[in-house]
Amino acid sequence: MARFRLSRPAQTDFARILSASLEQWGAEGKRRYAVTLATAMRKLASDPQGTGTRDRGELQPGLRSLHLRYAGVRRRDAQVRRPVHVLYYRVIRAGLVEIVRILHERMEPARWLETGSGPEE
Repeated sequence: MARFRLSRPAQTDFARILSASLEQWGAEGKRRYAVTLATAMRKLASDPQGTGTRDRGELQPGLRSLHLRYAGVRRRDAQVRRPVHVLYYRVIRAGLVEIVRILHERMEPARWLETGSGPEE
C-alpha cells in the first residue's frame, strides 16, 4: 500500500491553510479544502508521476509538484471551485512519498523550498 508523509514545514503549511479556510469560508469551506488536500496526497502516494504532476528538478533534485486543481475530487459535496495550492513532493522510496511543502500558487517556490520555512514575514 502506497503511503505519504508530511515534512514539518508541510505540516505547518497544512495547518495554516485549514485555519485560513475556516476564517474565510467557514467550517464547510475548511472541510471541503481538507478533503481536496487529502485526496491529492492519496493520489500522489498511489501514482507519484501520474496525470497532472510536474517534474520540478530545476528547484531540487527529485522534486515534483501537483496543483490541487488536478486532485480529482469526485464527490460534489467535497469539491472546491478553485483550489489555489500546489503540493511539492518527492518519492523517498517505493511506496513512500514525502510532501515537502504546500504552497499557494502565487508563491515563488524557490524562495520557500531553500530553507524549509521561507522569507521572514
